[in-house]
Amino acid sequence: MGTLRTALPADRWSIVLAGGEGVRLRPYVQQRFGDSRPKQYCAFVGQHSMLEHTLDRAEQLSDDRFVTIIGKSHRRWAAEQVRGRGAALVEQPLNRDTGPGLYLALAYVRAMDPDAIVYILPSDHYIRPTDRFVAAVKHAGDLATRCRDLIALAGVVPEGPETEYGYIEPGFRLGVNLTRVRRFVEKPSVDDAKAAITRGALWNTFVMAASVEALWSAGVQAIPDVMSRFASLVPRIGTPAEAATLAAIYRDMPMANFSRDVLERATDRCLLVRLDGVEWSDWGHADRIEATLAQRSVATQLAV
Repeated sequence: MGTLRTALPADRWSIVLAGGEGVRLRPYVQQRFGDSRPKQYCAFVGQHSMLEHTLDRAEQLSDDRFVTIIGKSHRRWAAEQVRGRGAALVEQPLNRDTGPGLYLALAYVRAMDPDAIVYILPSDHYIRPTDRFVAAVKHAGDLATRCRDLIALAGVVPEGPETEYGYIEPGFRLGVNLTRVRRFVEKPSVDDAKAAITRGALWNTFVMAASVEALWSAGVQAIPDVMSRFASLVPRIGTPAEAATLAAIYRDMPMANFSRDVLERATDRCLLVRLDGVEWSDWGHADRIEATLAQRSVATQLAV
């Protein structure tokens, strides 16, 4: 059940995705922090967790107008980190992949401000520097405001042929660092990743900006069984029927991956914005985390 505040009329909202379980990193997290909490609740850099860093970015993008989606039983870690921040903290009854995770949060934004522009922010990514990232994502929000039927996706220049990342191949150039999307390539082989990079593909950060309606209609077109469930939830949010409705729609909620099942079927709706001067890494493996921390340590030593 979501903790819903008074609705605020707004143009910009953020959705913070913190529902992942981080199963692959559990041994690493256990060794480093002494428990097996999901990685987004861990402080790898400084005193703040990955989630808290993401909440900081959300506040810069949309003040306190954001919804944080967490996993079942995550509240014991999330509650303290989220307390007093954002418009809603929503615990998903089951993890049914990124499609339902994103659309559950979007249902809450739709209930509060259906005309909003929404930023999608995963909470388990390393991003630096914040100011460049926020400026670029705000630009994507400006594009989404002007083109309310399109989804503006943020991509970064690949550092190599990573096989566990998604890639976005650019299409027709519309401006500096802005193109249409030709196609998506999900978790390619090394050879396919190299070929995609040769064609100018960017890593898909899963950061995006779009109107509520653009995201919602893309879902209705691609995964109607999922969206019919969330459509029944929206009018019940903030009412006594909310909790029972949420539990009911998740009893047989289908699995759906947002990148594969929605975006790949909606290339004609997508714009690609390149994030220049931004360090980005999806911290899904311990070696990625250690490599980034080592680079930060070297940079700090050189700066002294």
